[in-house]
Amino acid sequence: MKLIEPTIAYDRQIQAYRSEFLHPGMSMDGGGSLIRYDRTQDWLDLVARCGNPETVPAGFVPATQFIYVRESDDKIVGVIQIRHYLNDVLAKYSGHIGYSVAPSERRKGYATQMLTRVLPICRELGIEKVLITCVRGNEGSRRTIVKCGGVFESEVYEPERDRYLERYWIDLSE
Repeated sequence: MKLIEPTIAYDRQIQAYRSEFLHPGMSMDGGGSLIRYDRTQDWLDLVARCGNPETVPAGFVPATQFIYVRESDDKIVGVIQIRHYLNDVLAKYSGHIGYSVAPSERRKGYATQMLTRVLPICRELGIEKVLITCVRGNEGSRRTIVKCGGVFESEVYEPERDRYLERYWIDLSE
């Protein structure tokens, strides 16, 4: 498995990953708006803008985007994004890290592997306490967060998406 920043060399794999989420009721977290982009290059342009503090679009914060690739078949099995700091919306609803695993690849431990691998990067970025949220009832995500050291803080209602979110903190200061 390799955790890498996305490039156009993964165009086909990125679009294959995206297509797994194009069904009603599916949600792709941690993809930096990938779900909205039919063209990989357009998404990569946004990823680049978000990766540079001087070009971050309004409403966004600097972020580092990764894809998680299974080397045996070069398939993207997950995406994960680190937001370098929190604005008001992120502080309440989304947190420092968002991630998702392809529906066809779930229940194989990939989310835990990705989260474990990005936490040291968060520490390098100076993030001492990482906020991660998950939708109430998403047992897989909840277990992943707890397994990686997440401590439940509270639950909040997100009116825009009409859902409840569980908020967890992972302390990296130790």
